[in-house]
Amino acid sequence: MKSNKAANKLQIDTVIKNLEKRNIKGYYCEDVEAGCQLVLSMIEDKSVISWGGSVTLNAIKVKEKLAERDVEIIDPYSSADRDESLERRRKGLLADYFLMSTNAITMDGELVNVDGTSNRVAGLCFGPKKVIVVAGANKMVQGLDDALARIKVNASVPNSVRLKRNTPCTITGVCSDCLAKDCICCNIVTTRYSGTPDRIHVILINEDLGY
Repeated sequence: MKSNKAANKLQIDTVIKNLEKRNIKGYYCEDVEAGCQLVLSMIEDKSVISWGGSVTLNAIKVKEKLAERDVEIIDPYSSADRDESLERRRKGLLADYFLMSTNAITMDGELVNVDGTSNRVAGLCFGPKKVIVVAGANKMVQGLDDALARIKVNASVPNSVRLKRNTPCTITGVCSDCLAKDCICCNIVTTRYSGTPDRIHVILINEDLGY
């Protein structure tokens, strides 16, 4: 609905202003095509690129476009071998650009993420020279408590089902803060400020994307 898109735009503008005070650059994109093109425009040829697991990145088709570019890609998820996948995750932390989404972003500009293997949150915190975060309007929440509630309901359960994990939530549909071996909620990270200028860039797309 037009009114929802208009309201999203107002909220995204507010988030972008609040990202600025946290030394994080925010961008608005109307749709996935614009989001994809913006990501591509931010990446230089001859650079090294990696990413964290993200349904949103898959949705905007940026990986396919990058495969056509003169860049080196470290893809942890293109190998079925666990040891090889983990080694690529480690190498990805030294990339020039690290792509990811976020589980939630507050109206005050804080990024909230829950991660299993945790290469995604590790890359956000330290390592890659630049981090590009792509998120749909559905990731916006009022505050930190809302962010964690959103993650439990809208991210943890669907992702556990998608990844075919043996966790209580794949049976009940409800997050139980489990300590199961297949748990994907190992680390909770809130990014409230970027100590390195021009490192973290957040692209907010006015569509519902990812979990």
